[in-house]
Amino acid sequence: MRIRAALSGVLAAGAGIATGELFAALVVPAAGPVVGVGGVIIDATPTPVKEWAVRTFGTNDKPLLLTGIAAGLVVFAAIVGVLGLRRRVYGLAGAALLGLAGAAAAASRPAAGLLDGLPSLLGGAVAAGALLLLLRRLAGFPAAAPAAAAVGAVEGVGAVGAVGAAGGVEGDERRPARLLDRRAFIGTAAIVGAGAAVAGVGAAALHAAGRSAADRSRESIRLPAPASAAPPLPAGLITANRDFYRVDTALTVPRVDVGGWRLRVKGMVDRPLELSFDDLLSRPLIERDITLNCVSNEVGGPYVGTARWLGVHLADLLREARVRPGADQVVARSVDGMTIGTPLSVVLDGRDAMLCVGMNGEPLPLDHGFPVRMLTPGLYGYAGACKWVAEIELTTFSSYDAYWVQRGWAARGPVKTASRIDRPLPFARPAAGPVQVAGVAWAQGRGIAAVEVRVDDGPWQAATMLPSPTNDTWVQWRLDWAATPGNHLLRVRATDKTGAVQTPDRVTPFPDGATGWHSVSVTVA
Repeated sequence: MRIRAALSGVLAAGAGIATGELFAALVVPAAGPVVGVGGVIIDATPTPVKEWAVRTFGTNDKPLLLTGIAAGLVVFAAIVGVLGLRRRVYGLAGAALLGLAGAAAAASRPAAGLLDGLPSLLGGAVAAGALLLLLRRLAGFPAAAPAAAAVGAVEGVGAVGAVGAAGGVEGDERRPARLLDRRAFIGTAAIVGAGAAVAGVGAAALHAAGRSAADRSRESIRLPAPASAAPPLPAGLITANRDFYRVDTALTVPRVDVGGWRLRVKGMVDRPLELSFDDLLSRPLIERDITLNCVSNEVGGPYVGTARWLGVHLADLLREARVRPGADQVVARSVDGMTIGTPLSVVLDGRDAMLCVGMNGEPLPLDHGFPVRMLTPGLYGYAGACKWVAEIELTTFSSYDAYWVQRGWAARGPVKTASRIDRPLPFARPAAGPVQVAGVAWAQGRGIAAVEVRVDDGPWQAATMLPSPTNDTWVQWRLDWAATPGNHLLRVRATDKTGAVQTPDRVTPFPDGATGWHSVSVTVA
């Protein structure tokens, strides 16, 4: 009986969630119950746990979170079903809690609107109705033997007679009734399950249609030639779009119709602006090769890449908006409510801070901020690279903390000098003799002056650096090593063009970026 009650809870919750997702897909696609709850979990997760998840799971952290949410919902729903079998009010309370929690989560999102809580509330109502229906079908399942025995006792039969009477009733009357009850439960469960499946498939189809519309919107764009083109690049310097890292808090990638997109510049400005995508494309565009890296990147980590970006100078827009005296922070706000705070002085100091519309010769990929993202050379992404940007507000650091600053990260986020060994791989077993050690180094805004490699406790050896077009891109380097048999430890360090040498002190990414020398252990045969 408890198993059937638990199954009733799971089926009812599934029907409610699927209904909520379907309604959200029809009315407010970003307000689905699962994504809303997931967003709250991400926001509430302590920074050390987030860093562990990024370090351990990389870009798989979001699918794993959604899987964990689904598993938790199954357990919760099963418990609600069992409790509801005892008292219906417990089942109703559990379904109501499911709906209210989803509605509160959706309504708490930064970009929430008036309708965002409705999908979860509707889902909770459907879950409550389905659970009551299923539990009602279970009402006919209680064992009939005690009742029959009581009848026999009242009629004066002995213990043996009571048992015989009970058996007779069970065989003649209760068994068909219970069989009918079982069939009724199975039929009802099948209907609820089928309804949940239909709603879930419908929601998935609508979301897929939204993705297709965004894809078509992106494919329709023809980017104009830049007014200021980037110089030719050495081979291998650019990271392909498909290989470029992605670290953000979006459980589902925003799908933006470029026709309805608008950028608003507001806050401490004398002349607020509102621009369409075509307005941006009509302006003089610059093309720049810029290395971007995430503050969560560990020493030697993968969350860094270089792309050829196309966009509009952000400083030109801000000057056009006439920033008022006293403003010192540029807050970029995403279509999903994410906020990134950037020092105004950095945007106006002559570097190529951009509103990007293109990446490596094509419109921005959806995962990387289509239709427009902000990019600030020399700052980690959390402090200067807002994806899916829809609003820029001029304010002050004293009056507003952006998303990551609220969670303890440093407010300004300048990139630290770093280097990485890419070859040989850790624990490689190269043959004795000439071995090429190679990798990349970066210090955006300052540039790299030298890279050195150390084998075991030997002297630092100068590596050869390949040409780099600007101080905003990483440099490729290599060193020809005469490898001798045995176990060896290779280390690398860089010196930027200010003369500062990369520190050996190991520091974790929180709160303003990792430091330390990257090292690789190898065994030479």
